Order: sequence, then C-alpha cells, then structure tokens
Amino acid sequence: MATLVAPKDSSPIEDADTIKRACKGLGTDERALISILAHRNEAQRKLLRQAYLDLYHQDLIQQLKCEVSGKFERSLCYWTMEPAERDAAYTKEALEKVTPNYYKIIIEIGCTRTSEELLAIKRSYQFLYKHSLEEDVASHTFGDIRRLLVAIVSTYRYEGHVIDESVAISEANIIHQIIEKKDFSNDEIIRILSTRSKKQLCVTFNSFRNIYGSTITKGLVASPSDEYLDALRTTIRCIKYPQRYFAKVLRNAKNELGVDDDGVSRVIITRAEEDLKEIKDLYFKRINVTLEDFVTNNISADGDYKNFLLALLGRT
Repeated sequence: MATLVAPKDSSPIEDADTIKRACKGLGTDERALISILAHRNEAQRKLLRQAYLDLYHQDLIQQLKCEVSGKFERSLCYWTMEPAERDAAYTKEALEKVTPNYYKIIIEIGCTRTSEELLAIKRSYQFLYKHSLEEDVASHTFGDIRRLLVAIVSTYRYEGHVIDESVAISEANIIHQIIEKKDFSNDEIIRILSTRSKKQLCVTFNSFRNIYGSTITKGLVASPSDEYLDALRTTIRCIKYPQRYFAKVLRNAKNELGVDDDGVSRVIITRAEEDLKEIKDLYFKRINVTLEDFVTNNISADGDYKNFLLALLGRT
C-alpha cells in the first residue's frame, strides 16, 4: 500500500501557478513546493510538469534546480521525474559514481520492476544518455558482476501466473550442485536468476528449501568481500520479497560511517506510490522504531529535505 497522500483531483494550472509564485522574489517558498509536489501522484505530476512548460516555457525540474539545492533539490527533482526517467537517472548515477554496493542499485531496479517498467527504463535511458543501458552496464563493470548485471537488465521476464514445479525442482538441484562445488561462476545460476519469471523463481527457492533444508542465500557465501556472491544474494532477495529487501536497505542505512541519505531517499521516493506502507511495517517489526522517527532523528539537518521525505511517508 502506498503512503502518498494526494487529492483525488487537482488543477495542474493552479499548481504550476503556485510553484511559480513560490519561486519569485529573493527567496524560495520551500513549504509551498512541498505542499504541492509531495502531495501529487505520478499522473498529477506529469500534468503539472507539462502545464509548467506550456505556461512558462521552462521545464519544471530545471526551475527546481535553480531554486533549491543540496539533498532537497536532488530528492525533489527525482520525485518530479516520471518513474522510468528517474530509474534511468539512478542507474546512470550508480554506474558513474561506482560507489560501494553500486551494483545493488542496478539489481534493485532490474529485479523489482515489472518487465514493462524495465523496458520503459531502457527506452528512457537511451533517450537521455544516447547509449543503451546494457552497453553502459557492460562498459562500467567486469567479470562475473558484468555477466550478472547485463543479464538482469537485458531480460524481459514472463509476468503471468503459470509455473512448472518440475522445472523448479530441477533448477533447485542445479543450484544446489553449484553451491556444493562452489562453482559460483557457472552460467546456469545466472541463466536461472535472470530469465525465469519471478513466480517461477519463488517456487524454485521454496523447492530448494524443502529439499535441502536451507536457503539458497545461505549457500552463496564465501568471503564477506565477494561482491559477486553478494550480488547473487541481492538478486534473490529482490525477486523473493522486494518489500523485505527495501526494509533491509533502510535498516542498513545507518552504520558506523553515518547515514546513507541517498539510500533512504531512494526507497522512499521510488516506493511511496507502491508499497511503502508494507516496507514501513517490516522496518518497524524488525527494530521497533518507526521510519518516520528514523528520518526525524537521523536525516541531515536540512529541514526542507527532511520535511519532504516525511510528507512522502504520509505525515501531514
């Protein structure tokens, strides 16, 4: 269930006018920006962006970049983008920065979106950056990570309900043999994880557990620093129970190095219209702290940025 609180009807022309007035003068009325943008759904934001362009001959995102800065500007602009455009931008950023665990963002986008959503992301990526997504993933990665990531972003999974239990058992046995032999680079595990439907894979995961009394992710462990095995585990978690995966991203956002604001905002921004309510519940059940309290107490001192995230979480 979504956490976004948006009116059933809104006027994109009135919203555009409110935002324009908020940007006039010596200062910017950040509260006005939040009151509009944090309470409009995808369709309403798309109409607003078009109305702003028609009325003032300026792209709304470019206007926002001129008016606000820092993490508030980043989150506001990402939220205002269409989902495919936003995911393309997140992927491009992950590839270019090559920060620790960058591959998890690519896996997250490739494995938690539907086949049609992934296709739209690839179209948007190509339009924005004049390269194919597969091309850039391949050129920025290497080795087993490259093989896995290229396979994930290249796929178009079957989204229907038909599954084959005999295939699930067979492929559970194949994965078990790979784990037993520690043959983790075997093409078969990448083939299975990147091409089978998510429903088929969930049956395979359950078959593995029923037959061998353990989970696949527990077997995919060698060195804690092995990024490829970590990427395989991330792929399985994103496919098996994406809401639990996102809750884990939020829990891991606070560590000895500080708080991963980018991870927190990415989850909130991309899931606020989808399943953020369930993610919040899973987060609370695990550590007995609400996500709202975590954001209030740990996110940067930029009050506008913090208030924007809280608004997306449903706090009015």
